[in-house]
Amino acid sequence: MTQSRKVTLIGTGLMGVPMSRNLLKAGHKLTVWNRTLARAEPLERDGARVAANEIDAVTGADFVITMLSDGFASGALINDPKVQAALSPGAVWIDMSSAKPEHARQQAETLADLGFGHLDAPVSGGTKGAEAGTLAIMVGGETETFNKTRTIFDAMGRPVHVGPSGAGQLSKLANQTIVAVTISAVAEAMLLAERGGANPAAVRRALQGGFADSVILQQHGERMTEGNFEPGGLTKFQVKDLNNTLDEAASLGLSLPATESVRDRFQHFIDAMGGAEKDHSGLYLELKARNGLAT
Repeated sequence: MTQSRKVTLIGTGLMGVPMSRNLLKAGHKLTVWNRTLARAEPLERDGARVAANEIDAVTGADFVITMLSDGFASGALINDPKVQAALSPGAVWIDMSSAKPEHARQQAETLADLGFGHLDAPVSGGTKGAEAGTLAIMVGGETETFNKTRTIFDAMGRPVHVGPSGAGQLSKLANQTIVAVTISAVAEAMLLAERGGANPAAVRRALQGGFADSVILQQHGERMTEGNFEPGGLTKFQVKDLNNTLDEAASLGLSLPATESVRDRFQHFIDAMGGAEKDHSGLYLELKARNGLAT
């Protein structure tokens, strides 16, 4: 039986809410907080305690999880002296936001100097994975800290320790590069099939199990041909991650041409087509517009 731990989750957005529910289902004592409290309050019905503010949220927690927009947001909390003073002795901060590897390393150093643990543990799997508790969780940090945090991660998905601090975020950048480029390829394939007279749903079934098959083909390919761009993964966050990828590549002296090209297309989708709040599979709309087709 899962050992109950006192856990705080900060950031109850599209991902944070289902992640919170899975932590509760696993038997953990959960406190939640969000700057817009209305987004956290529904979790009270599921058994979570809704904190009044960030200080109240972290007080008494064995583990603090942040699921925020970026490393700047999580860093603002970690660097707040009032938040630091409220942390319990030996607490572990788990940043599951998507951020730059350098932010993860800075956060880990700050917390280590104060006697606290830190793991950078971004996820992949979108809202469906968060709801099902099947997220891919890429964890950077000390092995000992990872081991004592396994029961927390296991409630939300499949954790893999990938290296020292920052390695989790680096893995997420690799993931987002694959996702973005594959979305672009799937969009082109679906448009080609549809305009050529094939049934896109049948094409996806025909490709199942072959080298071209993927979750993106099956899930996002369906979104594209059905015109369903309600957000699971927001386009604005996809662009943020691709910018972080390109910054990291530049620091390593690397050129990633496919990543740069697809980043520019996502940015155009945001700037010229108002796609920031749409699902990242909405790149299909950018492709249709590029071809002079109605969107």
